[in-house]
Parts: sequence; C-alpha cells; structure tokens
Amino acid sequence: MKVEVEVISNEIIKPSSPTPDHLRHYQLSFLDQLCPKTYNPLVFFYELNGDQYQDDYSNISNKIKNSLSEVLTLFYPLAGQVKNDRFIDCNDQGVCYSVALVNSPCHLSDAMKNPLPIELCKYLPFEIQHLTEFSLGVQLNVFDHGGIAIGLCVSHQIADALSCVRFVKTWVAITRGEADQVAHPEFVSGKLFPLTDNPGFDATTLVTKKLVTKRFVFDDSTIEKIRTEPIKDHAKEKRSSRFEALSAFIFNRFAAATSDEYSSVSENGYTMVLPVNLRPKHYPPLPEHSFGNLSRCGVAILSSTGEEYGHDAARQIREGIRQVDMDYIRKVQQGEDPHLNLLREYATKVIMKGGQHVSLCFTSLCRFPLYEADFGWGEPAWVSSASMSFTNLVAFMDTKTGNGIEAYIALKEEDMAKLEADEEFLKAVS
Repeated sequence: MKVEVEVISNEIIKPSSPTPDHLRHYQLSFLDQLCPKTYNPLVFFYELNGDQYQDDYSNISNKIKNSLSEVLTLFYPLAGQVKNDRFIDCNDQGVCYSVALVNSPCHLSDAMKNPLPIELCKYLPFEIQHLTEFSLGVQLNVFDHGGIAIGLCVSHQIADALSCVRFVKTWVAITRGEADQVAHPEFVSGKLFPLTDNPGFDATTLVTKKLVTKRFVFDDSTIEKIRTEPIKDHAKEKRSSRFEALSAFIFNRFAAATSDEYSSVSENGYTMVLPVNLRPKHYPPLPEHSFGNLSRCGVAILSSTGEEYGHDAARQIREGIRQVDMDYIRKVQQGEDPHLNLLREYATKVIMKGGQHVSLCFTSLCRFPLYEADFGWGEPAWVSSASMSFTNLVAFMDTKTGNGIEAYIALKEEDMAKLEADEEFLKAVS
C-alpha cells in the first residue's frame, strides 16, 4: 500500500542540560571509520485507544520531546557535530524532530499489512543513504484514525544496531520515569580501537539506491524445519542456530535462483559477510550499554555445489562467526582488519582467474528487546526496518509473536525477481 505523509512541523531538540566541557571532544574509533555514512532506521508502530490522545497528538508529542531532550544528556555525542570524520564536537547543537500526519493509509492496521520497505521510509525523518548534519532524527507519524509510528534514524558512523537499541531502551525508560532502572551508556570504543590515518576501506562507496528491498516472513515451524533437515544424517553435529540455518537457506536459494547469471561463481565460491557483536567477544567482556560501533565481520567462503551443501553452509557460517575472537580483536585494535584483507585478496584472486565474485551480508537484530519499547502507551504493535542502502544485504528481525523471523532482503531488481520465482523459497515464506 502506498504511504502518504505530510510533515507539519520541524524543530531542533537540544539536551536538557549542557554537556560539560571535559566531555565536549568525543573521539571516533577505527571501527567508526570502517562504517558507512548512512543511517540505521527503525520504525515503532503503536495502537492507541481513546484514552491515549487519539484526538490530541500534542500530548504525545510533548512527552516524546521532553524525554528526548533528557536522554540526549546521556547520549550527548548524538547531539553534536562530526568534525573531519575524526571526532565529534559535543556542542549540543541538538537533533531533528518532526511531526507528520499520515494521510494514507488512514488506519494503523492497514499500514502493517504487507508493507513495502520503500514505503516504510516515509515514516523516517531522513533519507537513510546519506547523512545530514544531524546524527539523530525522530519523526512522529500520526494516523488519522488512531495510532502512531515513531521513525528513528541514527548515524551508522557513530552507532551500531545494539547502540541504537540501547538508546531506545534508555529513552523509553526516561519517558516512563524509570531512568534509574537502566544502565547509562559507556563510551569506550575510541580508546579500545584508536583511529588510523588510513583505514583502507570506505564502505560508503558501496551505498546505492539501485536495488529492491522486500520483507519476507518465516514462521517458527518453517525455521525449525530448516534447522532440522540438514542434520538428519549428522546426529553428532551441533544443531544450527536460527540465524545460521536461515542464512544458509536464503543463500542456498539465492545461489540456485541466480545460477544462470553467476555461472562461474559456483566453482570459485561466494563470500558471506557476518557482522558480529564484539562486546561479549572482548576480554574482559564489554557491557551491552557500551556505545559506538562495536561490531566486526566474520567471513565464510562457500560453494553452491555439493550434496551436503545445506549442512556445510550452516557449519561454515558458524565457523566464520567463531573466527571473531580476542586474537582477531587485538589485530583490529592495532588498525588491521584481517577479514577485510581476506575479502580483498579473495576477490582479486577470483577476478584474475576470470571468475565472478559475489558477496552476501547477513545481519540480525533478533533477540534484541525491540518490543519492550513502551513509552507509556503500551508495547509496539510492530517494529520494522525500511529499505536498505546496500545490495546483497539480508537483515533479520523478530516477529511480534512466536519465534518467527522477518527477513529484509536487498538485491538488484533482476536478482530479486529470480529469488521470488524460486519455488523452494516461496514455499518457506508466510
């Protein structure tokens, strides 16, 4: 369904208390340097009843603005300005806040029925492919017949997905008057992963709008079947996680569906890029409320041939993630990313042999407490992402109920058409 919104107000929200002088200089990290200059998008949809300001959204708006101002005193880098891609001047310039009326669809329930990710972008304050002067933007979307959607954009240059979730968790706690019940953010990434003069990679060059993002839902029974089938003849093998199994399945169907286009890839292999949260991998472990980009990628090199393909793919994904250990982290702290070097070397080797190099990236927000984001008017009816900024990217999110997974898949238009025509893939989606 086509979404039509009308922005009726824009303003700047500043921290409720000025940032102390000794915190004005926030050093970016080597990991920040490796991240794209795009926004992380999230949209939270809420159903409201008659007692929850359906007729007067100004009460909700004021509540959001006041708590947003307060939470910025804790997450003060988000209200500052990035300087020379090396540090943030935490000058309290503020963040962008807008209010929009949703003219179509009129009902929140209609907005949540098979939405197109490109349409979900209209609930966001910014285009996600390019950063503005603001590191954070919030848009309150008010539906004509009740309900709201809160669209959030957080700069990926300074925050990973878990940092975004922790920001929201703290924000909603402040809104409910429970600020003392959540841990405050810790800013350690700049010290642990110092800047380098030559990071050697600019992910922003890969950003594109020439793609199609679609959302596919896999229910819990389908996921269990996918997890079980490849290991029927491997009883001693560790059972795959939901992430490992579903990533392997989607990769398998993508490779099969596009085999005519990427005919030389099956011999030379595909690479799977697997972002990993470094906080629990570090020794000693870093707390979850450590803010910044604290994730790096494991790598798995796969072939789309072989009778035991499904079993092997899940196992290799597991091994790729396991490679991100403290030894790997120490090398990253020295300004070196071994897996990034591996990807470069592998791609060069394949291309020199006359083959094709295809990478797919799988990331996950599953098990993150997104559905606990209760500002005081109940838990969200749905939490979504939006259109992606990179091709061959798959992002997983939990369904509202059960153990299902929503997969946001971004591909070239012709590759998406082939995937959607794959019978095995279609049988698996709800």
